[in-house]
Amino acid sequence: MAEASGASSLNTAARVFVTGRSAPDHERLDKQVTGIRCDHRVDTQVEAAFNLIVREADAIDILVNSVWGGYERMAEDGNFTWSKPFWEQPLWRWDAMFSAGVRAYYQASQLAAPAMIARRRGLIVNISFWAAQKHIGNVAYGVSKAATDKMTADMATELKPYGVAVVSIYPGLVRTEKVMESAKWLDLTNSESPEFIGRAVAALAGDPDVLRYTGKVLVAAGLAMEYGFTDIDGKTPRPLTLTDV
Repeated sequence: MAEASGASSLNTAARVFVTGRSAPDHERLDKQVTGIRCDHRVDTQVEAAFNLIVREADAIDILVNSVWGGYERMAEDGNFTWSKPFWEQPLWRWDAMFSAGVRAYYQASQLAAPAMIARRRGLIVNISFWAAQKHIGNVAYGVSKAATDKMTADMATELKPYGVAVVSIYPGLVRTEKVMESAKWLDLTNSESPEFIGRAVAALAGDPDVLRYTGKVLVAAGLAMEYGFTDIDGKTPRPLTLTDV
């Protein structure tokens, strides 16, 4: 999860804070990026992280909710359990997707919203996926993504009067560490780097008319075509549709 503060666009001299369980503990990674060690399943750690961000940056202009626990242990004891029917799924997977997922997004947004409201501007991005609209992978996955998109729509309704936009962004298949651990079971030909979604956020953050998208679901590869950015390898992944996934 990353909270970007201190500028209205990530393409300018924004101050960026990156949180995560393995992030350096309050360490400057470069002159613009600070790591904060934080487990988003632990409320007190999240509150402390946001307090630190506000102290150091005075404002939060952009919040990217991308924490996710659902891809851990996709394979267990040599068995690929990710796609099993719900009655054969490990129950921990449901809990992981909601605690290190929907609930974490909700809490982070609660903590960021007041600073955005005070400045009457801001952008909250919730990373979601097509599983919200179609059975993909497993039942818990679809329910968690549908909950994320509903949360986006309802938050957008409440924040629009204050000039704050809230959107869901659908990446394609992202080459995260956990996904790459299961690469032999996956088709990576149209996959995306983790940096690609960052470029999509930067494009939205730099759009003075971003409020026109509030409450909507956006596709990262579609934004690349609209705003003219590419992935780190210079390629533009093909935007997926509901039919494709």
